[in-house]
Amino acid sequence: MARGASLVQTPNTTEAITETKMNDQTPNAHPLQTTGTRHLGPITIGRAIAVTAAASLLVGLILGPIISGKPTLAADPTATVPEHTVIVTSSGVVSVAPDVADVSIGVMAQKPTVAEAQSAAATSMTSVIAAVKKAGVDAKDIVTVNISLNPVYDYGTNGATPRLTGYQFANTVRITVRDISKVAAVVDDSMAAGATTVNGISFRVGDPKAAQGQARSLAMTDARARADALAAAAGVSVKGVAGITETSSQPTPVYYSMSAADQAKASSASTPIQTGTTDITIQVTVTYLIG
Repeated sequence: MARGASLVQTPNTTEAITETKMNDQTPNAHPLQTTGTRHLGPITIGRAIAVTAAASLLVGLILGPIISGKPTLAADPTATVPEHTVIVTSSGVVSVAPDVADVSIGVMAQKPTVAEAQSAAATSMTSVIAAVKKAGVDAKDIVTVNISLNPVYDYGTNGATPRLTGYQFANTVRITVRDISKVAAVVDDSMAAGATTVNGISFRVGDPKAAQGQARSLAMTDARARADALAAAAGVSVKGVAGITETSSQPTPVYYSMSAADQAKASSASTPIQTGTTDITIQVTVTYLIG
């Protein structure tokens, strides 16, 4: 390869122009070769661009769902398999002797005028309340539950016009007898004092908590036995309890009304009182885990 140089001079500037001529026939010419510093050629730069693009794509795939707020399609590792359960309902019943009685006693007076009817009824009820208290009932256990006033008509015969003949005044109290052995005395003494009606007697348990506890234990024991039987039949076993609900009840009080004949007998003999028993019922619904 032959090289030549020429210098061109102008009035104010000296410009060096180098002309290089390459001999195409030189077999070992290396025009891109340098000494001391390594420069990237066209192929190396292309690889760098490709690697950068691939990295950008990977970052976009990772951060894209996070930035956009959209959930990924991957399965939630915290999701749990639904638990298998069996639901059993059972009842426990305990029969106990009642220790409280509620007696409904009243007086009724019929007079020509309202004032006379009210006065007569008031006098009779005052005597009844005094007798009940004397039998051992506290004042707080005597509650007025009904007062009524109604006109009384004579309807005659053959479609005659009804004729007002007077007024009927009624007063009724509910008496709570906490000593069950005194129920007969309360009924007898109140009628002797002027009571004209005994609307009924009901019996109940004053504090049912102890009986309810026994009934609850019976209900839960029976529920577990039922659950074990069902689980065994299905080839699994009871693993625990998922939930329990409970309802409790006492029978609705039954009122025993006394007829006019019974009241007449009571005036000469003590009224017999039979308390019987009261059922305390607890019902439970238990959801058991099985597996």
